[in-house]
Amino acid sequence: MLGEQAGDVNSREEMLRRVRDALIDLPDDERVVRVPRGERGRAPVKAAHEQAALADAFADRLEDIGVPVHRVAVAQIPWLVDTALREYEARSVLAPDGLPEEWLSVWSGDAAHTVVPDSPLVERSTVEDVDAVVTSCVAAAADSGAIVLDGGAGQGRRAPTLGSACHVCVVRADQVGPTLPEVMDGLDPRRPIVWFGGPGAGEETARRLVVLLVE
Repeated sequence: MLGEQAGDVNSREEMLRRVRDALIDLPDDERVVRVPRGERGRAPVKAAHEQAALADAFADRLEDIGVPVHRVAVAQIPWLVDTALREYEARSVLAPDGLPEEWLSVWSGDAAHTVVPDSPLVERSTVEDVDAVVTSCVAAAADSGAIVLDGGAGQGRRAPTLGSACHVCVVRADQVGPTLPEVMDGLDPRRPIVWFGGPGAGEETARRLVVLLVE
């Protein structure tokens, strides 16, 4: 049995070695397959009433699993972020690279509050000890209430983003698609996609997630 396992390992290693060798022989511009945005699945542009209906369904789905959803205008974001963080008694907040500074402007005006940048230069222990994180998202799904991050501006790195005791996520109404498969089909597959929320989120996620739905 051990001999068979060793043989399997050696076969896999040989296959990986051949793949690596083949990649080394390729020109740099042929190692990455570039997928033009226009060739990815994209939902057609929706009428205003259709997009509003998707936003309503998304909010209802999250509220069904216990996630608080606040319908807000852009100008209200700093005040609602401040309210949510104070309700969780957060004293430190992780701010992903590219997060609009004004979103934390009201909360950070309190000298007792600390904004920690989500950067590899910040010690891991400091990141792990923050009380909350505020992020944007890349998309969301109406049918499941799932929210999708892809590491873009304002979304942060995966580990610290999903590890905080409180997560305030800002979702634009026009980012909400009908279903998770349709939403995922419109994203860049080369980016680090992660999603959370939805009916399988569990009580822990519902307890710490606050969604600001911007209309």
